[in-house]
Amino acid sequence: MPKNFHVSALNGQDYFDGTESKPFKTISRAAKIAMPGDTVIVHEGEYREWVSPENSGINEQQCITYVVAEGEHAVIKGSERITNWENVKGNVWKVVIENTFFGEFNPYKEKLEGDWFIYPDATKEPHEEDGVLVDFDLHLGDVYLNGKSFYEAGRLEDLIEPKKRETGVAPPWTNKPEPLLHPEDSVYQWYAEVDEVNGKTTIYANFQGANPNEELAEINVRRSCFFPKRTGRNYIVVRGFEMCQAACPWTPPTADQPGLLGVNWSKGWIIENNHIHDAKCSAISIGKEESTGHNMCTRTQRKPGYQYQMEAVFRALRSGWSRETIGSHIIRNNVIHDCGQNGVVGHMGCIFSTIENNLIYNIAVKHEFFGYEIAGIKLHAAIDVDIRNNNIHRSALGIWLDWQAQGAHIHSNLLYGNDRDLMIEVTHGPYLVENNIFGSEYNFDNVAQGGAYVNNLCAGIMRRIDCRDRSTPYHFPHSSEVAGSTIVYGGDDRLYNNIFLGGSSAIADDCSCGTAGYDGHPLGWDEYMALIIAGGNGDHEKFQETPQAVYIDGNVYLKDAPAYKKEVNNFITKTDPEFRIVEEGDETFVEITIPEEALKVKTEIWGTANLGSPRLTEGLYENKNRVAYVLDTDYLGIKRTDCPTVGPIEGLKSGKNRIKVW
Repeated sequence: MPKNFHVSALNGQDYFDGTESKPFKTISRAAKIAMPGDTVIVHEGEYREWVSPENSGINEQQCITYVVAEGEHAVIKGSERITNWENVKGNVWKVVIENTFFGEFNPYKEKLEGDWFIYPDATKEPHEEDGVLVDFDLHLGDVYLNGKSFYEAGRLEDLIEPKKRETGVAPPWTNKPEPLLHPEDSVYQWYAEVDEVNGKTTIYANFQGANPNEELAEINVRRSCFFPKRTGRNYIVVRGFEMCQAACPWTPPTADQPGLLGVNWSKGWIIENNHIHDAKCSAISIGKEESTGHNMCTRTQRKPGYQYQMEAVFRALRSGWSRETIGSHIIRNNVIHDCGQNGVVGHMGCIFSTIENNLIYNIAVKHEFFGYEIAGIKLHAAIDVDIRNNNIHRSALGIWLDWQAQGAHIHSNLLYGNDRDLMIEVTHGPYLVENNIFGSEYNFDNVAQGGAYVNNLCAGIMRRIDCRDRSTPYHFPHSSEVAGSTIVYGGDDRLYNNIFLGGSSAIADDCSCGTAGYDGHPLGWDEYMALIIAGGNGDHEKFQETPQAVYIDGNVYLKDAPAYKKEVNNFITKTDPEFRIVEEGDETFVEITIPEEALKVKTEIWGTANLGSPRLTEGLYENKNRVAYVLDTDYLGIKRTDCPTVGPIEGLKSGKNRIKVW
């Protein structure tokens, strides 16, 4: 019979039997003995431990469940409180810690580095940027004062009078440095020296007038809070916890991908109703493990990261990567914020998963480091992943699906205040983006083909890029099995019933609002095939030279957003819709003024039956169980009419609209 094990940091002992009257003291004690069907009930308290589940559930009905007791609050921390700080000078304090305190993992020794990690660049000499010394040697450690995360200083002397940072790194897509979300916090800085000869670590910190022995001062100690150390710990439920302050490393797709909380190459987890914050890099990981490759580009410089990533896919297939063994996780109703790299990350281990109803914000806004793997949700090989009803804002990038996002469905998400809202990269379709509100000035990076964009509100620019120097895999429908590999020609996209707003400033020559970026592409399959046939007998050359077809109709262009020249049914106006996203407490509203003519555009209900299939993969726009889509409900779940309203909200009316969207 299934058992309940109780854990209480306040009243328990690990030599007790785990009953409600005699609870364990640590979650780790229960995690060693919990078996399929068992439930670990965690009571009020602070748990400073790394929970590594020892056993695996069997199926959806026989999970191992870790849950916080109803009405109580339990927090798992990767940090330890330090109360023996010594004042050095002014606001600067230090603490000397035996290296054995950290065990085999000392975050103040471990460097922040790996494939596609861009800044700081360890190959460069130390120098000042914006008045701050950058010594190109960041580490996984951190210091916290009453929950506030500090910045790592370049040298000890910088702590005496730390300079406020107004901006961080300038991302590769712009020369403009990113502003810090809270520049006033940047004067809270730390510096560490690790003495391996004498076995001591000295941590210095500027506490800006606070006494760290009287306030809550904490330092990173553990890599993770809840993460199995062995792979294949399947069917585990994690519900209702607060988890924070873990020293998790950089997680590119070519490396082991541990997070503050994660599944470690397993199947069937449910992660729900948790509050997760202050991961050094990634909060929740549903990604790959080390055996298929670990930062080999950075470590060897023998091959490009692209090649190692391709090899990782085939190594994973040889080791049994499939729908039957990996993925199918559910991540829902979590609050995730203030993490350095990602809210949710994963390569291959994310297949067939659902990510829904999560509030994700303040991801990578410290701008202390940068790389090509940063986003609220950053997934590689997101095969048949369903991303819906999430609110992602004030982050470096909202959603980034990279490589093999075949069958991905991104719908009814609210994105705003991000540096970018969405990026789809080197993917060949079918993938479906519908009923989303893209509220930032920079909406899309479309480095893909074969996508369907239906009933979205797009308030900013779109950047569409071909990619002909990287051939990437595509799969048999609803499978991890590779069917072939191809480059991104660009195009083969479907754009129906969307609202596009003009007025946003382009950051590069290949940016624009609206759909004018598709000019030069043939409209529809027949026009495309006529060009191919006219090219005569040949092979790949004529496909290289002929732009792929696009399918564009029924869109509305406000504030002079430019339209694809061959679009038949649309509405274009210079009128400013006065679009705004307004936060009021825990609620968020969209305000937009719609001209009456915009509601008269000829539209139709789209879905599997009339979206066709991408030219190269030849798969259908259908769900992971081969059930057809009928896109007849809006962002709010309201049934659409046969001639649906453009954009994600069916109930839009002529004139000013104010709609609660979160």
